[in-house]
Amino acid sequence: MKFFKVFPILIVMVATQISAQQAIMPLWPKEIPNQKETDEKEVSAFNNDGIIWITDVQVPTIEVYLPNKRIATGQAVVIFPGGGYSGLAYDWEGTDIAKALNAKGIAGIVVKYRLPWSNSITKDKNVVPLQDAQRAIRMVRKNAEDWGIAPNKIGVMGFSAGGHLASTLGTHYNEKVYPRQDEADDLSARPDFLALVYPVITLGEVSTHTGSRKSLVGENPTQAQIDYLSNEKHVNKDTPPTFLIHAADDGAVPVENSILFFRALQEYGIPSALHVYPHGGHGFSLALHDSVLRGWINVFFDWVEHLD
Repeated sequence: MKFFKVFPILIVMVATQISAQQAIMPLWPKEIPNQKETDEKEVSAFNNDGIIWITDVQVPTIEVYLPNKRIATGQAVVIFPGGGYSGLAYDWEGTDIAKALNAKGIAGIVVKYRLPWSNSITKDKNVVPLQDAQRAIRMVRKNAEDWGIAPNKIGVMGFSAGGHLASTLGTHYNEKVYPRQDEADDLSARPDFLALVYPVITLGEVSTHTGSRKSLVGENPTQAQIDYLSNEKHVNKDTPPTFLIHAADDGAVPVENSILFFRALQEYGIPSALHVYPHGGHGFSLALHDSVLRGWINVFFDWVEHLD
């Protein structure tokens, strides 16, 4: 009899705990910058690999996963899924990663950012991912106290094209790319660290991922457009500490991308680590079925734990 009296209270407590752990918030409280009015609809569906694949993002959001307070470290990672800037592998390189971070006490915030592959949605397509990325990290800083996050322990993690976006944020965070909307936009967009997983870094011909390049700057970009988004060219003394993971046999995004960025970081004495695995290909995410490669996330946990 006592069980039935307590049971409804337990349901409320569980429901409250769940709502505190996960929330979806729009990035832009007012007009979405650099956006056209269209009849296009956002599409979210499972692809042939069973991954949630999102295209034609209309309303960019952040999805917040908070760890149990008893194990929270105060660190947070803003996550950019990959997809060649034409789609988002939303669970595979997004929410799955956030949950893995939570298990180690780290908040995970997944960004559903706008994709520049289509001119029909955005006006100035090559800057639209950076607009959403800057706004996302500023929103996390604005809400840091409420979410149990230290505002100086907020990093970003990106996969493939999402790695390009993370490195773009890490090297272009000071640029004013959208009009101020609220007090969040008065906060810094500089990540406290970068974690780049098989990232696109350069748009140069030899090492680039052609799909990402085409989506960002089109078929016939100028050299200035290529240089602006070849992020190895924009590393300086203020670039955040960086952790890089790549597979040597990556046939989609050559390992030279990570090497280029690592060399640039070393030139400026930026604390950085590059881990190259002999096998793994591209798009392995947590690599749970690979007894060697799946250890990369633990290597990251060790690295981020010892950041100053």
